[in-house]
Amino acid sequence: NLLRSYKRSFNGFAASLTDEEHEKLAETTKNNFSCHVLTPKLIGARYYNFFRPNKNTSRDDIGHGSHTASTAAGRPVDANFYGIAGGIARGGVPSAKMAVYKACHGTNCYGVDLLHAFDDAIADGVDLISISVGGKYPNLESDPIAIGGFHASARGILVVQAAGNDGGKATIGSVAPWIFSVAASSTDRAIITKVTLGDGKTYIGKSVNSFNLHGTSLPIIYGDETRCHKDAARSCAKGCLEPSVVKDKIVMCNNYDGIDEVSTVGGLGVIAYASSSDVSYVVPIAASSLNGDDFNSIQSYYSSTRSPIAGILASEAINNTDAPHVASFSSRGPNPFIPDILKPDITAPGVEILAAYSPSVSPTNDKRSVPYSILSGTSMSCPHVTGAAAYVKSFHLDWSSSAIKSALMTTASRMDASKDQLAEFSYGAGHVDPRKAIDPGLVYEISTEDYINLLCNSGYNTAKLRQLFTVNSSCNGVNAPKDMNYPSMTVRVSGTSFSENFTRKVTNVGVQNSRYEVKTSTSSDYRIVVNPTILTFRALGETQSFEVSISGKINGYLVSAYIEWTDGVHTVRSPPKLFAPSALL
Repeated sequence: NLLRSYKRSFNGFAASLTDEEHEKLAETTKNNFSCHVLTPKLIGARYYNFFRPNKNTSRDDIGHGSHTASTAAGRPVDANFYGIAGGIARGGVPSAKMAVYKACHGTNCYGVDLLHAFDDAIADGVDLISISVGGKYPNLESDPIAIGGFHASARGILVVQAAGNDGGKATIGSVAPWIFSVAASSTDRAIITKVTLGDGKTYIGKSVNSFNLHGTSLPIIYGDETRCHKDAARSCAKGCLEPSVVKDKIVMCNNYDGIDEVSTVGGLGVIAYASSSDVSYVVPIAASSLNGDDFNSIQSYYSSTRSPIAGILASEAINNTDAPHVASFSSRGPNPFIPDILKPDITAPGVEILAAYSPSVSPTNDKRSVPYSILSGTSMSCPHVTGAAAYVKSFHLDWSSSAIKSALMTTASRMDASKDQLAEFSYGAGHVDPRKAIDPGLVYEISTEDYINLLCNSGYNTAKLRQLFTVNSSCNGVNAPKDMNYPSMTVRVSGTSFSENFTRKVTNVGVQNSRYEVKTSTSSDYRIVVNPTILTFRALGETQSFEVSISGKINGYLVSAYIEWTDGVHTVRSPPKLFAPSALL
């Protein structure tokens, strides 16, 4: 059955396998294990290694899986990273059970292994799938996560995926509408590392630095320009640092990546330039990265001082009043494949997250072993939303995957568009709020047939649908993607003036007898009309339809707006989004 599934779902890949390769595929889970006798948390673990038969373990050998799994469902523990960011940490749903499917080895994630893992997870009867993995594919039919996610969605399993870490517009890798795509944002705790100079000035930089120089100030140097070109030397490029010169000194690096090289050749510290200064990463030696202005000031001190010295303090946690703010690395929309579906869907904490870590691997390129570490990425935000989805499902076991997704999107906290020029293309519906999501009032339901209609509209014919997604449906009565019953509303318009309509229907999951009135954002650039303006429900499960008309002009390349349905207790918010083709460039 598995092999026949591959023939259908991986665009003929398995059809080309030899009998020997078929047997090899079936052997890839031979050494999986279950340890629920020892602990009821981890039900079991499987590994997949079709192209790497020597990788025959499901244990975490890079720390990434332990970190994401514990974020989603870890039990409360007293955790810290060498005293940094200490406190009680727990996953989103500490009582949840977990099944682990190791489909990647390092950064190598092959489609055949990902699809195999999806098939096993579906067969095992999981309730949700959290996948902090992604990639760039030319179309949906080449994307194993989109294909596997469709199979899961058709069986009522919500798939939550990291949006990607490429930053910039139209870089998002998680694009399928049946997948819950998660961006990464900051929390109210920030980790900083201070740099002190010999002239008494102090600069605040970013890193997770556990190394304490005990207040000692050390000489500052740059890379050896006799060994390399000046630019390479000042970037601390490989081979440009003489070990005897950098020993017991702090090295300035015009490139953040130079930190590892300084550590390798025996330097004691690094002051590095970072093009983005909103994230702290764990460093292998005392180091701090600074933004352009502060780094330039330290350069001026270095150039104008006969014997420049500096100190680098151990990192500390401070209150971050700017949170939540979408991280610079977080991949953004518009959706490059289906522009009229807003991606990402939502944002969640993904900056400087403390969680479990595999003690068999160092948090950097050194010999340390730690039970917890601090990581950043949409890989970290993804399990936050998975945990939130599991939390919602624990209250509503009969809800569909689209209802859970809708509840989390329509109750998300509004983000400040003035802080991010791409607005919803950065954060989707907003910042996740699990407590509100357990009682959303109304939800937007989407069926498998709705997804099939969207695929038909996107150029997939009946034969292709049956080959990739193993469905018996045909392409009939296709609706425009913008009219899919998605919790957000998006359309790409041509020109600067626009007039667009969206149709939606909502299902009552709040109070039996309820009356919702609509509220919309206002602007001199657009006008929103909703018909009807009042929705009245007499029963739970009752569905009502409405139409949204929005007209106006685009100044720049996008328009951000919102509509809210409220009964005085619940607020159900959706973000209409219009953008010009230039937003994809």
